[in-house]
Formats: sequence, structure tokens, C-alpha cells
Amino acid sequence: MRTPSYRTMTKHVLTVLVCLQLFGCAARDNETEDETYRGDNTLVKPLYNRNSVLRNPLNGWVMYAGRTADASYWDTEYYVPDLGKNVKAIDYASACYIRTSWASLNPQEGVYAWNDPDSRIGQLIRGAEDRGLPIAFRIVVDGRDQGMNTPQFVFDAGAAYYVENEAFPTRITPLPQDPVFQDYYTRFIEALGERFNDPERTAFIDAYGLGKWGEAHNVIYEDPATATAERTERLKEEVFTWVTDLYVRCFSEVPLVINYHRLIGHPESWGAPNENSDRLLVDAINKGYGLRQDAFGMTDYYADWEKQFARTWNYKRPVIMEGGWITTGTHRYWTDPSGKYREGHPEDVRQGEFDASAEACVNMMDFRVGETASWFEKSFPLVQRFISEGGYRLYPDRVYLPEEIASGDETVITHRWRNTGWGYCPNNIPQWKYKYKVAFALLDADDQVQKIWVDADSDPSEWLKDAPVSYDFKANIDVPAGHYTWAVAIVDTSKENQPGIAIAVNDDITGDGWTKLIEVEVK
Repeated sequence: MRTPSYRTMTKHVLTVLVCLQLFGCAARDNETEDETYRGDNTLVKPLYNRNSVLRNPLNGWVMYAGRTADASYWDTEYYVPDLGKNVKAIDYASACYIRTSWASLNPQEGVYAWNDPDSRIGQLIRGAEDRGLPIAFRIVVDGRDQGMNTPQFVFDAGAAYYVENEAFPTRITPLPQDPVFQDYYTRFIEALGERFNDPERTAFIDAYGLGKWGEAHNVIYEDPATATAERTERLKEEVFTWVTDLYVRCFSEVPLVINYHRLIGHPESWGAPNENSDRLLVDAINKGYGLRQDAFGMTDYYADWEKQFARTWNYKRPVIMEGGWITTGTHRYWTDPSGKYREGHPEDVRQGEFDASAEACVNMMDFRVGETASWFEKSFPLVQRFISEGGYRLYPDRVYLPEEIASGDETVITHRWRNTGWGYCPNNIPQWKYKYKVAFALLDADDQVQKIWVDADSDPSEWLKDAPVSYDFKANIDVPAGHYTWAVAIVDTSKENQPGIAIAVNDDITGDGWTKLIEVEVK
């Protein structure tokens, strides 16, 4: 037996059986805190872990990699006054976000940078993979501010384009409704999907990429001098349907997100919400998209429309944030209408981003290029708070298990789960197909799994903050007689029931991710 310091356990002698009608059903918590037994089973209370970084899918901090990042990027350290030492951002991150151009990934027809061991972006991708950090992408095609983001061979093949400023003739922007552009872009996304439609290597795809900076607004379809409102709305919808259908087809296993902008796909960036924005976004969400926004902390850009849209979809689709203000010299962030940001105090902006993230119940926050230092050097308590309070953080606070049972007998395992984060585990998104389930296992003396029981009725997407969920699960203990240890995990049923979600406990965890609970004698 383990010592009581691992958990509080109270053995009982009553033999009251759990009512059969409860088997397999989830219920909101209705048990008293002093209940210490269930049938012939013993109460186990795993110890909650509040602070450890849990690298779970679609959860936690996202570190950003610039287009020119090299191998030293992974070793960048930041001094944390609160800790009195240097730390690496990668030690706090769950994913690596690469916002790059189509041209950088596909410089020549049929040539892809991820296959080139000498390309900088290929080295960056492999560097993340070697460190077990999944990649996320946004692919930018617009050239008005950044130059040739679309490969030259696409224009050589006849793709239509627009030049906004004749003084910068190389800042070419393709017209996304053009059939030549769509043909080559389709080939590229198909190739990207062949390589990255894998949840082990890809965290998510920021799956629209049109418009200035790929932010899904200020999308150009034709010369503004000759455009009409009716034609713009028609082209916008046609292109939106085409590009979202393409990503959904090519990324069936990887989460997709889209910028929930009030002017989604529109030729403008600023103004009142377009009447079609909500409808277009809902269409993408119904196809399987989650939500992302690039202006957190900018209180005039991220305003009432965006806040209400996020509230509408909370706990139905995950929300990912990106801060809007650049505090390292480009933006006058102290002019924000909130009046809360002081010049020379990036920590004020970090607090504003954190507060907006809490309100939106986001799952992921950003360590952007240029902004990461201020998170660690001036706002580290917020980094820690998001680890403890943000996204999802799951653990079983009550489990009833037998310590002695006859081989072949049936037992009812009662287990209750809590989520201490403001976000949710998006088990319900189409790409995941409810693949994450609670499972119990019997381990031998070498911590090897001898038998697994999966509670098919368990669903982590239903576990919300301050609303614990209980299950009564019937299990036939059909294993040979012997001495075992009960263990629990949230498993990935698409991967032969391997543990897939790290849970927030301090108890003994095996190398394979099973949390050991209590010993059991099978007779």
C-alpha cells in the first residue's frame, strides 16, 4: 500500500450496491463531501497539481517563430526576476506558430521547403519536431505590405494580380477568385496537408490566410476604383466557400481556426460589422473551424462585436488569442481607448491581453516575436496564472475503486472530474471526433498495462470550470488472479487507448502517462 501522503483513502465495510440505472450515466456533482465509499469500493482522492506546465493539445502558451529564425531560436533565454534565473520559452509552450508566406514554403513549382534539409524554414520545422513541439501555420499570400508572399511562378502562369502602389511594383497581391491562383494554391494546400495533416506534428492550421498579413480582412478582389458592393459580396462569399472547403478537405485530422473579424473577407479593415460576417463565420464553424483573433488587448479593434461572437461559441469551439499591440516600437499602444496602457510599460498591455483572454475563455495565448521578453521579464505572474487558470486543466478529484475483487466479477467505478481552467477541452470538434475518453487500467509490478477499460460515456468537452461531472462505469474485471495497481488516464481512442491528455495531479505517473491510484488484489 502507498502511504496516505499520496491521497486520502477511507476503507468501508458496507455492501450497498450502486443503483443499476446509474450505470454509464454522467451526472453533475450531487454527492456530499464526507461520503467515503460507494458499494464495496474505496474512495481515492488524487492530489491536484496547480502549477506544472501541461503540454496538452489546443491548450497553453504558443511560441512564435519568425521567418528568419534559426536553430538558436530554441535556446533563447529570458531573465525572470520573480525566479531569479533565466528560462526558455519552449519550456512553457505547447505549440510553435509559424506565420510565413506561401513563397517561402513553395519557392518553385513542386518544391516544398519542409523537404529541404538546408532551408531555414525546413530546419525550423524539424527543430520543433525534434523537441516534441507541434507546429501551427498561417500562410500569407497578400503582397501589399510585405512584398512577394505568393510565388513568382504563379504569376508567370498567368494569375491575375493587383498592385496597390506603383512605387512598389514587386508588392504584388493575387486576386483570390482567379482560377490560375486557385489551381496553384489548391496544389500547395494539398501538399501541405499530405505532410502536416497529422495531429502529432501539427497543433492547428490558421486556415484562411487571405488579406493583409493573412488576418482575413482587407482582402482585395479587384481594383477598388471599379469595385461595386454587390460584386464584392458575391466574390467574397465565393472565395470564402472555396478556401474553407479546401482546408477542411486537406486537414481532416488537424484543428482549423479562423479569425473572427467583423469584416471577415472584406476589402476593408476598419468600420462597422459587415452584415454577412456572422453568417460566413458560422458557415466555417459548421464545417469544423475553431476561433482565433489577432487583436486581443486592442480595445477599439477587439470590441463588442468580437466579444459577443466569442461568448456565443464558448465551450462549443475553442478560442485562440493573439495580442494586437506591438510594444517594441511599432505601435503607440498608450493611445488605446481604454486608457490603461502607459507609455514605456508593456506590462500594462500584457495585463490587458490577459484580462481579455479570461473574458473570452481562450485556450491558448501567445509568446509573439518581439513581445515574449516582456511576458517573462515584466509579467511572469500572468504567465503562471494562465498555466493555472487558463485553457483547460483536468483532474479526477474522486474515484471509487475496489481493493479486492474476484476475477470475473463486475464492479462499478465511480469517478468525478474537474476542470479548473476557464477554457474547455475541445473533444467535440469534428477533427477529434470525441476521441478522448477516461480509461482505467490494471498495471503489473513493472507498471505495464495488463488490461484497459474505457468509459465510452465520458466526454472531457463537458467538463467546465466550477461544474464537476461524475460517472458510474460498470467494468468486468476479467484478468487473472494477482496483485495489480489501479491507474487512470484520459486516453486517445484513435491511438490504441494511449494516454492523450495530461491530467493535473501530483500522484505517481508512469512513463506512459498513467496515473497510479491504489493497489488491488484480484482473487
